[in-house]
Amino acid sequence: MTESSDWKNGAHGRPFITSFSGGKDSVLALYKSMKVGEAMGLIVMLEEQGERSRSHGMPPELIRAQAESIGLPLYSARASWADYEREFMKLLDRAKKQGAEVLVNGDLDMPRHGCWHEKVAGKAGLKLGMPLWEMDHHEAVTEFIDLGFVTIIVTVNLSLGMQEDDLGRILTHEYIQELESRGIDPCGEGGEFHTTVLDGPIFKRPIPVRKCGVLRDGEYAFLPLELEQ
Repeated sequence: MTESSDWKNGAHGRPFITSFSGGKDSVLALYKSMKVGEAMGLIVMLEEQGERSRSHGMPPELIRAQAESIGLPLYSARASWADYEREFMKLLDRAKKQGAEVLVNGDLDMPRHGCWHEKVAGKAGLKLGMPLWEMDHHEAVTEFIDLGFVTIIVTVNLSLGMQEDDLGRILTHEYIQELESRGIDPCGEGGEFHTTVLDGPIFKRPIPVRKCGVLRDGEYAFLPLELEQ
């Protein structure tokens, strides 16, 4: 097989661990991999204080609610950017000892060579699974919506065409067309936006959330979400 097909089919027939952000791409990659392999858990890296996830700034209780609804255990660790790889490797080693053979992630545009996830997977003795790799961005988000996933915009980069009014919007076909008409990548692969998935075919129940006040930090605006008890 080619390298591309190796990466796309990495989880086929094998137990796997998923690098999980709680956003649309990692959820779609998980969904696709669960169709062909055995999901063992979700890797989530937290900031040093443990109050937010490194990738999408999600509170741990919201991530736990996603994991519980999906029915998978969390593999999590706190880390600064300086020790991120070391802590990530510890989680991979733990997962491998428990039977994982593949690391899955939701990247679409990772380089063919010099891929960080390929490096850490190799160091841990795992194969790499990237079911979305080189997928057309419009097709990826369209498939995600067609499958019935529900995801909300929680972070926008105001310097890349996004607006504060985009925060809190649900991805729909109409909204994707609007974003594309504004010159914005429909998957946000240029860093335009991040999402949090609240429901879908791998969720046993939707995630109830409360929207908090919008926060600004330079060119970014954020919509914090809190889990409704």
